Amino acid sequence: MKRPHSIKRAQSISSGIIYTVLSALSVVWIIPLVFLVLHSFRAEKGAAIKYIIPKEFTLDNYKKLFTDTSLFNFPRWYLNTLLVAIATCILSTFFVLTISYALSRLRFRGRTGLLNIGLVLNMFPGFMSMIAVYFILKAIGLTQSLVSLVLVYSGGAALGYYIVKGFFDTIPRALDEAALIDGASKARVFLSITLPMSKPIIVYTILTSFIAPWMDFIFASVIMKDNYNKYTVAIGLFQMISRENIYEYFTVFCAGSVLVAVPIALLFIFMQKFYVEGIAGGAVKG
Repeated sequence: MKRPHSIKRAQSISSGIIYTVLSALSVVWIIPLVFLVLHSFRAEKGAAIKYIIPKEFTLDNYKKLFTDTSLFNFPRWYLNTLLVAIATCILSTFFVLTISYALSRLRFRGRTGLLNIGLVLNMFPGFMSMIAVYFILKAIGLTQSLVSLVLVYSGGAALGYYIVKGFFDTIPRALDEAALIDGASKARVFLSITLPMSKPIIVYTILTSFIAPWMDFIFASVIMKDNYNKYTVAIGLFQMISRENIYEYFTVFCAGSVLVAVPIALLFIFMQKFYVEGIAGGAVKG
């Protein structure tokens, strides 16, 4: 039988190994971010350099994003992406929460079939339907518009039901039954009981729904084609590092990439407290 101090020593060693591995991984993850931020302030042009720390620092790269809009209209692209992200976030969150609640709490014919179809469809990457989606949008006259991007991003959002549904399944059904006995409708139960107890998963849904338009390049490039004024930041920034522009605009590209991360970081910082409060509240209730 092992002595208590031997067990504690083994636990401390394993914890030390875990922390060492995590620290090493964090350094690997942080290095690209540090490189991006440093070179967004670099005064020297070009992408093929042999040093990490810039020799000169400047704010001209950030100024150029908003003043030199003749070739790359970054402010317009940024606004386009923000509008698409906000609209997509609202619609996707609504679709995911309502569909997940219905599949978790309601029992109806075909429910199992819908669950299975959703799981099967999620096994295929979204870009497999890219050409079909484009021709459908073209048939109804919605190509090269921000509305089409919102429809594409939020249209399949309900297929992400399985994570939210799993969370709703953990909420005791006895609470719903008690509220129904007291005369509350199912909509009232959903709004007044289920949602207040589901802050962590709501925050998760909002974050993932907002991030998707910022990160997507494939669908946006196919739908927008050559409509310059309707580009999103993903398409616009990619143009900056094309063969003919990379020398002149690489540092500007780095500055734009830093600014792209700002809304996501602010949203995460703002929503984090609700996520933590939801977990803590759930733990107390449990």
